[in-house]
Amino acid sequence: MAIRKFVFLMLLPIWSSLFAQTAVKVNFQDSIPDSIAVKQLKFNAKQLILPVTLIGFGVIGINSDQLKDLNSEISEEVVEHIDKQITIDDFTQYAPAASVYALGAFGIKGKNNFKDKSIILATSFLLMTITVTGLKNVVKVERPDLTSDNSFPSGHTATAFMGAEFLYQEYKDVSIWYGVSGYAIATFTGAFRMYNNRHWLTDVVAGAGIGILSAKAGYWLFPKVNKLFASKSNPNKKSAFIPYYDGKQLGFGYISSF
Repeated sequence: MAIRKFVFLMLLPIWSSLFAQTAVKVNFQDSIPDSIAVKQLKFNAKQLILPVTLIGFGVIGINSDQLKDLNSEISEEVVEHIDKQITIDDFTQYAPAASVYALGAFGIKGKNNFKDKSIILATSFLLMTITVTGLKNVVKVERPDLTSDNSFPSGHTATAFMGAEFLYQEYKDVSIWYGVSGYAIATFTGAFRMYNNRHWLTDVVAGAGIGILSAKAGYWLFPKVNKLFASKSNPNKKSAFIPYYDGKQLGFGYISSF
């Protein structure tokens, strides 16, 4: 029970930092198709505090005896009480990002139109994948279930929190609860990675930080990246490459509408 309380307290700052700070009034303009008339997210050093803190916690945990002991205690408790592994986290990792497109399909406009948000997502996903894959290959932390040495950081958790931040940024000016639901799903994804004995707590916390930071970076870099996709093609045609990553394989799906 003490361990569960500790994990809850570790996750609490994520929620309070993200959702207690937003009380912005926006003007809606029907002249802008498929999007809300709001400014793009600009870089601010304060935005680094939460993700860098989470990543730092995970990195410190690689060599900290105290955090290693905590990791072991959580893993032992999970193994002791686990009845059957639940692989729902293989699917929930994509739910927050997919929700952005589902909401758009139902006519609920977000911050950006189809093309722009797809560019942001692809950029975020690329940054996240490079970071996660690079760290897995360099750090080589053994998984709790002893199946491999690529435990740090959690790719599933990074994907989920990247999608949650993406959902939050797109719909925070419509309703804060879209972001809350996205972060709830991401949190459950990270919890299930530990429940299934696939990751340590420090893997999950670091993955959350990487995901959040990657999504923010996708917005920061959007003005520059968007120039690469500038085209005089059919303005009524919408297309995008949607990335996916299952922890082992990287791929892209193509979506096009006319």
